[in-house]
Amino acid sequence: MTDLRPKRADARRNYERLLTEARAAFAERGTDASLEEIARRSGVGIGTLYRHFPNRQAMMNAVFQESLADLLGRSRELAGAKEPCTALVEWLRALIAHAGEYRGLARALMSASHDESSALSACSVPLRDAGERLLGRAQESGSVRADVSIGDLMQLTNAIALAAEQDPADTALADRLLTLTLRGLRS
Repeated sequence: MTDLRPKRADARRNYERLLTEARAAFAERGTDASLEEIARRSGVGIGTLYRHFPNRQAMMNAVFQESLADLLGRSRELAGAKEPCTALVEWLRALIAHAGEYRGLARALMSASHDESSALSACSVPLRDAGERLLGRAQESGSVRADVSIGDLMQLTNAIALAAEQDPADTALADRLLTLTLRGLRS
């Protein structure tokens, strides 16, 4: 059961410091950065970290909420595009960029897509719904095959981001892989 009472000022400060340090640690070392170090850098004990974030995925979910809001906003902007297939492709590129933001995020998102109890499913479900709408429009326009599913597309985008993560020197790899994949989507 979630406590709906407002947080005390010190608890809100601790929460914000933890998020700030988690963002920095995830950017520097990836999503498997030490939670103990995040707590230390935030000036709190590990127990305080776990009171706010019961596990790593809950912390990742909180860290990625801003990016999630941006992706969902972008999907709403693209929903009325004249070219539904182009809109879908643009959104898939944004997904790949998001999944590639932090080392380890693509792998975590791939795992969360199969685990509804995961704290990261709070990110995955709205993204899936947004993508489903864009994919549906592209399929209705006849530009994307009817047998393509949003689940497959999301797994593909995460796989592309993961492949690009493994070869950071090749900055064009993700786009090349997406282009290659998209050729198979067309009806």
